[in-house]
Amino acid sequence: MDFIELLKVIFLGIVEGITEWLPISSTGHLLLVDEFLKVNLSKDFMSMFNVVIQLGAILAVVVLFFKKLWPFSKEEKNYIKKDTFTLWFKIVVACIPGIVMIPFDSKIEELFFNPQTIATTLILYGILFIVIENRNAGKQPKVAKLSDITYQMAFMIGLFQILAMIPGTSRSGATIIGAMLLGASRYVAAEFTFFLAIPTMFGASFLKLLKFGFTFTGAEIVALITGMLTAFIVSIISIKFLMGYIKKNNFKVFGWYRIVLGIIVAGYFLLAR
Repeated sequence: MDFIELLKVIFLGIVEGITEWLPISSTGHLLLVDEFLKVNLSKDFMSMFNVVIQLGAILAVVVLFFKKLWPFSKEEKNYIKKDTFTLWFKIVVACIPGIVMIPFDSKIEELFFNPQTIATTLILYGILFIVIENRNAGKQPKVAKLSDITYQMAFMIGLFQILAMIPGTSRSGATIIGAMLLGASRYVAAEFTFFLAIPTMFGASFLKLLKFGFTFTGAEIVALITGMLTAFIVSIISIKFLMGYIKKNNFKVFGWYRIVLGIIVAGYFLLAR
């Protein structure tokens, strides 16, 4: 793989690391990037690559929140952190709706992976962020701690995650909106979204790898490792930024950003015809 192609892969990793965690849709950005930046690798590989580099992003969550996510401790009775185990059970419950929808993934992508849908969902969820923030202004959230999330609420958040199967929605955007509608604070909504991403994105990556196969050329191995490593580093920065930002600010800026991006996507592909 030559230097220019490597730079393209690094850029894709940067886009993934930013857009996977900020609620602004990685699909919408990758669609635009793909129009201007073509990596000289097969279409099938790049389809798999755009999903599997998420493994680097997942690792960032594990590293940043390891103490909260690791369910064992020498300081606890029987070395088990009950609250952490309970959190993982809730995450599993939240994954159930997504598991049920796996057989429909390819059909949904076939029907909705187009610029018109992506532009529409970018704008629609951008408006929703602004409306929800206006509705919640001055109100105290009902769920201010992760431990306050019930199993029923976790399942409902999982239902919202299904919406992210429609391109342009944003997995983090859908689950954050869902959690906030159900009474969670911005911080709790974002945190639970990050934790829910671990099994969700790992599962999606595994299925893509299974479909593609485990035979790679040297250039493909370099591209995949570079993309994941870049996504990991940038995800660390993105997650830290978002968690710090929402302690003092709301999600409106992301709502407006989505609306502007949606208009750009719609305008570009309309004029490109």
